[in-house]
Amino acid sequence: MIIYLCMHSADINECDDQRKYPCWEPGRCANNEGSYDCTCPPGSHNHDAKIEKCTLLPSNFPLAAKITIGVILGSSLLVVALLSTLLRLQRRRTKGFFKKNGGLVLRDVRTLNIFTKKEINKITKNQSEVLGKGCFGKVYKGILPDGTTVAVKTSIKINKVRKEEFTKEVEIQSQMIHKNIIKLIGCCLEVDVPMLVYEFAANGSLQDILHGKTRLANFPLDLRLDIAIDAAEGLTYMHSSTSHTIRHGDVKPANILLDEKNMPKISDFGTSKFLTKEKDHTGLVVGSMEYIDPMFRETGQLTQKSDVYNFGVVLLELITRKPIVYDGNHRLIVDFCDVYQKENSGEAMFDKDIATEEDTYILEEIGRLAVKCLAHVVEDRPEMKEVAERLAMLRRARRSGNINNKSPNYFEEI
Repeated sequence: MIIYLCMHSADINECDDQRKYPCWEPGRCANNEGSYDCTCPPGSHNHDAKIEKCTLLPSNFPLAAKITIGVILGSSLLVVALLSTLLRLQRRRTKGFFKKNGGLVLRDVRTLNIFTKKEINKITKNQSEVLGKGCFGKVYKGILPDGTTVAVKTSIKINKVRKEEFTKEVEIQSQMIHKNIIKLIGCCLEVDVPMLVYEFAANGSLQDILHGKTRLANFPLDLRLDIAIDAAEGLTYMHSSTSHTIRHGDVKPANILLDEKNMPKISDFGTSKFLTKEKDHTGLVVGSMEYIDPMFRETGQLTQKSDVYNFGVVLLELITRKPIVYDGNHRLIVDFCDVYQKENSGEAMFDKDIATEEDTYILEEIGRLAVKCLAHVVEDRPEMKEVAERLAMLRRARRSGNINNKSPNYFEEI
């Protein structure tokens, strides 16, 4: 006989062990024999709270929840609307600047790259590296997408009166191709004040290596003469080799930049005046006061001979290595001309580092040429072409090694 033994086990209340038998709030747990039920309250999105939390339908959200959600959604929509409005206003403002700054004309200039505001910020890394300060604002270092290093300069604020003149200046600058003139690569017109993008001159300015922070300890006469000749050739090109007569108006060592090989490049055309060949002057006095041609200061007439005067000062700084104002309140132009007039020589003021016996005569000739450039009577000043040729003759004579004790007429025959 087989005996079956039946044992009755006690029922477990699963609702007491939420970890083992989950029932997500606000689900309602109900024990039954051998199992349990977990149901969501009426009005919930789902019904089985064993699997997921109960989600109340919107119509059953508490009032406070409804208000909170409404405020959040309303605020979000308001922020989106404000941002959308600001973007539209910014685009309209950008288009306004572009038009105001002559963009409708300059965008058709083949020799000029037009950069957007976004592009110029990327090129300059949001204007993070300042190279220096120009006539109208800071100069920033930039990198073009192809890796070319550039200098980005703030131009001048444009109005209706200035607009046509500005666009013409930028167009002509972009067309000037000469090894001794800094190249204008492009511009950004989507800002209140236009930004001009120029080629980068790695060695700074002539001012820096003559008197400034990167002063060359060894600055031989050969290099000084090379810089003078090349700078003179750049100005000659501006004066006579383009379809427009160009006056720089602010020639000085700070505006003669040097590349990695110390090749000089005339720069900073912010004060330049680009005139047709029929016109002979402009009525606006510009430039650095210490270098300004006295006749320009008196009459406001900017001619090519004003640049010749400025270049005469540059020559004096090259052979004396003195800034235009030195030792407190001494004036280089006045002092040199006084010495030259009294002694018929500038030797007393020559830079001792280059005033060797064999080079004294060359320095005298450069000094004599500088004095001619500084003549008060404008008609007595030479043309820039003549200055460049004269300096080139002196270099050839020096290299020939047969110049000592020659008469001034000797150089006319070289």
